Amino acid sequence: MADFLLAIDQGTTSSRAIVFDAQGAICGIGQQEFAQHFPADGWVEHDLEDIWSSTLAVCYEAISNAGIQASQIRSIGITNQRETTALWDRATGEPVGRAIVWQDRRTAAHCEKLRREGVESMVSRRTGLLLDPYFSGTKLAWMLDASSDVRQRAERGELAFGTIDSFLLWRLTGGKVHATDATNASRTLLFNIHKQCWDDELLNLLNIPASLLPEVKDSADDYGHTVEDLFGVSLPIGALIGDQQAATVGQACFEPGMVKSTYGTGCFVMLNTGSRAITSKNRLLTTVAWRLKGQVTYALEGSIFVAGAAVQWLRDGLHLIGSASEMQELAESVPSSNGVYMVPAFTGLGAPYWDPEARGAILGLTRDTQIAHIARATLEAVCYQSRDLLDAMRDDGADLAALRVDGGMVVNDWLVQRLADTVGCECQRPAVIETTALGAACLAGLQAGLYTSLEQFSEAWQAERSFLPVMSEADRERRYHGWKKAVARVRADAV
Repeated sequence: MADFLLAIDQGTTSSRAIVFDAQGAICGIGQQEFAQHFPADGWVEHDLEDIWSSTLAVCYEAISNAGIQASQIRSIGITNQRETTALWDRATGEPVGRAIVWQDRRTAAHCEKLRREGVESMVSRRTGLLLDPYFSGTKLAWMLDASSDVRQRAERGELAFGTIDSFLLWRLTGGKVHATDATNASRTLLFNIHKQCWDDELLNLLNIPASLLPEVKDSADDYGHTVEDLFGVSLPIGALIGDQQAATVGQACFEPGMVKSTYGTGCFVMLNTGSRAITSKNRLLTTVAWRLKGQVTYALEGSIFVAGAAVQWLRDGLHLIGSASEMQELAESVPSSNGVYMVPAFTGLGAPYWDPEARGAILGLTRDTQIAHIARATLEAVCYQSRDLLDAMRDDGADLAALRVDGGMVVNDWLVQRLADTVGCECQRPAVIETTALGAACLAGLQAGLYTSLEQFSEAWQAERSFLPVMSEADRERRYHGWKKAVARVRADAV
């Protein structure tokens, strides 16, 4: 029986694939890191061929580790790092330069120029987003304007634009399908989330030819089939969804008011708002959570650009640790961070600050500061940034009884306990923390008929452990006040 699902989870620092059975249990995993490119201050790029080769490699590895044949896979779901912007040749499939990663800040000046022209309110009304280099639109405009040849090829209809989901879909189908889903489209600055279509006025604003754009489909939909020579059999592709939306599905946050927070390279908090596209008064984003059978579920989202990436920096940049697994032991080895605060604004600050010019800092260093204090402060920064977002959601009217957490960082018990203490509410860690891949698999299974509804999937969700806050209110507020002062210092230094 073809009752297995293959989830491709193409992330910022690694590609991974997971084979699930029909009950949502993990049967096989493949993962591979790939190179990050930093050609200038605030610039972050990926080689699309690295993404493609690593994606294929982890699919083969996951299928092999699951001990199944590719023919036993019922459907493929793809979830991806969002906003990362790719351009390729329609005839050959060859990339046009490297992809510009979501963390990249090179278009900050362009965004500021547009703000000065007074168009941000119009853009926000239509897209739910702010004018920030985080999103794909100004990245694509930069790619087109960087070379007259690229611009001319685009205007002749020779090029295709997509986020990473679209690029992988193009390659998997041998160039037969150029599509994306509503969640990824909603992160481009080019998509009207209320009318659910590409917006001509926004395309004109950024001087982007409509011929570049993929077709926008439901998150669970018919995305064609893989070419046979990739897996020895042609497999249906049944779902595309951005990674944070996929994690929201994987956490079974299907009712309005439910909230999840994912801790990977960055940190992303999503609050289900149902069929209402709520406008935040605290500079949170209004986004598409998923679209099924043409019906849209919306969410409020807060984005933290650097979470696990700060741990990776301690490992690869400063060489203070040998592996991420050392972080819990280091954090527990000292009674406090000894007054040290890390503000990991390596690529600016996301919500609720939206300051692309801010840069990272470690504050409060003294002669007796140890590596353990810096490690602990790095983990605490993740918690403080989460508090920033949850406070904004509370102020927007959310009643947060519990926070469902996932992502690679939450295997660290100390971190999740400190998170509960910092945000002041219960944190629930699911039995399956690979919720991003699980969400993509769930939607692929829905499209393939393995599941009849999201509610069926919801019944299978289980908490592996819940963490309740134990820190006193006074201590919580004192520590958070120190964080706010540290952020103010970083922002002031950036001016």
